[in-house]
Amino acid sequence: MDTKQNYRLSPEYVLLGFLYQHPGHGYELHRWLLDEFGFIWHVSQSQTYNILKRLEEQGHITSTTVEQEKLPPRQLLYLTDSGNHRFNTWLDTPTSCSVHAIRVEFITRLYFIHQYYPQKILEAIRIQSKEVQMGLVRLDEIRFNLPEDQAFNRLALDLRIKLLNSIISWLDECWKTFEPNLR
Repeated sequence: MDTKQNYRLSPEYVLLGFLYQHPGHGYELHRWLLDEFGFIWHVSQSQTYNILKRLEEQGHITSTTVEQEKLPPRQLLYLTDSGNHRFNTWLDTPTSCSVHAIRVEFITRLYFIHQYYPQKILEAIRIQSKEVQMGLVRLDEIRFNLPEDQAFNRLALDLRIKLLNSIISWLDECWKTFEPNLR
């Protein structure tokens, strides 16, 4: 039912976000991803390298070879203007009304907003809350129009609605966490 979230969630924005701060090596980026987002994103080192390769093929990052004494050369990765634009556009876009997407993508987005644009964090929480509330209205309409004999669809919708209501409460907690710091 989510029309905005037709893509598979990927930690590519985590990697773009790290490179937004400074250039890095693939292994270093993977370690940073695990350290900062290990409970959110589950990514193997080879997956990280594949994502970096795809981002480079798409023109969002570029690399240079750095020679090392007594070690093989390493690729130093940089964010391109295209990658910078993609990352910043993503930062300003709310996550779709999906419990999974909010748990994974919104928390990631919130991390980077807090890192780079802390003055925007309350607005991001407010916009996300509005997005979830609009999604709940859509789900309530679907549920209302669901035929009585659709017991399992009704149960699934009920569960999703309850989970999204808990997300609203959680977003209120997020607000309370960051609001005092911005006074």
